[in-house]
Amino acid sequence: MNEQVSYTTEEIAKLLKVSKLTVYDLIKKGDLPAYRVGKQMRVDHYDLEAYKQKAKNGMIRENRENAGQLNMTATPLDSMLQTSSSSDSTDVSPLQPGVGNIPHMDYEDHTSDAEATVTPEFVHAAYARPEEILRNTGTMNPITQEPITPPTSGRTIVITGQDTSLDILARYMEKEDSRYRPLRSFAGSMDSLVSMYMGNSDIVSTHLFDGETGDYNLPYIRKILVSHPCTVINLASRRAGLYVAKGNPKGIRSWQDLAQAGLTMVNRERGAGARVLLDEQLRLNDIRTSQLQGYAQEESSHIAVAGKVASGQADVGVGSEKAAALVGVEFIPLTVERYDLVILNKTENAEWIATLRRILSSDEFKRELQAIGGYDLSRTGEILYASEY
Repeated sequence: MNEQVSYTTEEIAKLLKVSKLTVYDLIKKGDLPAYRVGKQMRVDHYDLEAYKQKAKNGMIRENRENAGQLNMTATPLDSMLQTSSSSDSTDVSPLQPGVGNIPHMDYEDHTSDAEATVTPEFVHAAYARPEEILRNTGTMNPITQEPITPPTSGRTIVITGQDTSLDILARYMEKEDSRYRPLRSFAGSMDSLVSMYMGNSDIVSTHLFDGETGDYNLPYIRKILVSHPCTVINLASRRAGLYVAKGNPKGIRSWQDLAQAGLTMVNRERGAGARVLLDEQLRLNDIRTSQLQGYAQEESSHIAVAGKVASGQADVGVGSEKAAALVGVEFIPLTVERYDLVILNKTENAEWIATLRRILSSDEFKRELQAIGGYDLSRTGEILYASEY
């Protein structure tokens, strides 16, 4: 009967004798799978026991860069998704790619109070080590029981990527049809495509810039998913560029300015869309990575990068505009990136793919994304590429 038991984040914190923030960190990192029931996050008994077993076996790695195992979580913290849905219109002015031709976005009208409270201190909150959690709960003994059989209720759909819009999409899919159990996996764009190629993801997001063509995503999708028929659907577009300190004391205005002496930067992890964008722009502007102090300093999210700039530990970082507004750093817009979804064209996927397309085309879904701010939704739901089944 235990496999049918689920726990709230508060209950998990008490069971593991850690803070609630630590539980949220474990969920966000993908170490502790979770899902949403109404407005509450839930963790199944099976998933809690599986986490403890992995920790005892040393299978949860402190270095997320080298993790080869797909990590699943559900939708994010309630406090990060409380947004207004009172807007009457889904009309969003299209963004125009190119420096100096990117319209301003007003975050003051759309950012919720909960989002406004995100700070560098929250970003850099300490993560609990698995062995410390196990020591607190007195479970450091070797594993003797048989592996736990996962629950079988609902069709699991793994949605891989890091943007908040994917958390909202997961919630809509679960609401649309109770037969589906969306699980969220947090990975960069390149790793997301690889996980789909390996059969570990059902829906992946990607925003990978190709310097040779000037296009986003399709050059990488065609190469990585070779012989895998797929459909590419636009989710949104958003501005990308550089984070700098308030007042832009270093006078950074372009990619070329990254070559100036004395700059310290902070980077994203390998495989992240922002990392690929930076590397392609460095190549196109003939800037060697050896010239960049801090190039090897990696963070795993836009907010973490912006947090390093806000705290003065770096002069510049690459990311999306929304994180700059949340953390409170200045943003230099340099391009518009297309954020697309990729799904495999399989006969057994046809039913939930139809559900996905209905959600992407719905006014309700678009209104919720619009309330967050920072998205161009003019092409949301548009099929950009489709190969045969």
